Amino acid sequence: MMNNGISDKTITSILQFSEERDWKKFHNPKDLALSISLEAAELLECFQWTGTDVEAKEKQQRMKEELADVLIYCVLMAEAIDADIEQIISNKMLQNGKKYPADKAYGNAKKYNELKSQV
Repeated sequence: MMNNGISDKTITSILQFSEERDWKKFHNPKDLALSISLEAAELLECFQWTGTDVEAKEKQQRMKEELADVLIYCVLMAEAIDADIEQIISNKMLQNGKKYPADKAYGNAKKYNELKSQV
């Protein structure tokens, strides 16, 4: 499995990039949330009007670039709201485990409120 953690070095690099340009003053939660959404929409554009060609080399590279933009803004959002990325993901995974118990959710795409009604 690929290590998909964001290292302290990478987080520092993102924050330093912003500081060197005096952009922190623009990084309020509202604008960062908007930026995350806009970059996520650009990631979605990689799939617009496609069939099975999303594995083509040029599509993969663009998907990676757009995903990087989303993740960069997520790091900036975490900084803006003083959130520890590792901790908030860990907490959310615990919540998800309760909402989606493996014995009910396994192989099932239903939302958690629909799983509760299953016997």
